[in-house]
Amino acid sequence: MGSTQARIAIDAMGGDYAPAEIVVGAIRAQAELGVQVLLVGDPQPIEAILKQHNALHRLEIVPAEGLVEMHEEPLSALRRKPKASINVAMDLVKQGRADAVVSAGHSGAAMAAALLRLGRIPGIDRPAIGAVLPTIMAKPVLILDVGANVDCRPKFLDQFAVMGAIYSQYVLGTENPKVGLLNIGEESSKGNELALRTYQLLEENPRISFIGNAEGRDVLSGKFDVVVCDGFAGNVLLKFAEAVGEVLLNILREELPQGWRGRLGTLLLKPNLRRIKQRVDHAEHGGGLLLGVNGICIVGHGSSQAPTIFNAVRLAKDAVDNRVSDRIQAQYQKIEATASDGE
Repeated sequence: MGSTQARIAIDAMGGDYAPAEIVVGAIRAQAELGVQVLLVGDPQPIEAILKQHNALHRLEIVPAEGLVEMHEEPLSALRRKPKASINVAMDLVKQGRADAVVSAGHSGAAMAAALLRLGRIPGIDRPAIGAVLPTIMAKPVLILDVGANVDCRPKFLDQFAVMGAIYSQYVLGTENPKVGLLNIGEESSKGNELALRTYQLLEENPRISFIGNAEGRDVLSGKFDVVVCDGFAGNVLLKFAEAVGEVLLNILREELPQGWRGRLGTLLLKPNLRRIKQRVDHAEHGGGLLLGVNGICIVGHGSSQAPTIFNAVRLAKDAVDNRVSDRIQAQYQKIEATASDGE
């Protein structure tokens, strides 16, 4: 993207706190991140919230009709509601009017809309959602897939590893990312059939630095930069890690002394507490990037509030600025060309 201002389409109607919290997060994102935000949804409530925050006419509104409800089956709802906010947001990227989509709505609908509207990158069988978690070594680890594909084949996980390594290198700034496979033991002989067959593929893949199996206790150790797994295990792992972060923050609040000593201690520790919150609070990470589709799509939590939306837009901007989709596409063009030369 170079110095071009990124244009981020936000599904203003998706999420438990939509549209109010979504719009407030979008206002802050446009003001602080140097992006142009397009709010997609019902203009009337969006305009009312913008007025409340003296931001009317500062953010562009793109009208949409309805949304995909959480109880609806994604594909049938998307076809039945062609002008739903998530469909319109994806169309903006397809038409080149936006560079990325952020949605805290129905995650299945966001993934399905991305596939239907944007399509897969050639060579990628299944897109994956990547989530960034903190580690004890003050550097992040990327987990994928965390929910897009409950059932996986070994070649899917092999592709996740390549996409994850590209994201880790260019967005997270990790030189030569170390890739691990989530498993129940370190030995190559451990695990179910999927793990055993995937291990062999990863070991033979020259485009990644595969260093072996990652047990549950290794995921946040800092030993690995990318950990691949099927979406079932990944989603359980992600939600458990988020819950641990919330528990840790609550324990810190409860254990601080009460009264004037507590207030004084909190004041002295404020910078440290803020850094702890930034490392362990899932709201600070914004959501997961859907890797493998022809465009940038951030899938946020349904419970996202304004700070999470702000961080989701930041995540989208980083992916746009670092041309993540283009780099994945270029890598798979090389893979296809190498395969053709070998025939």
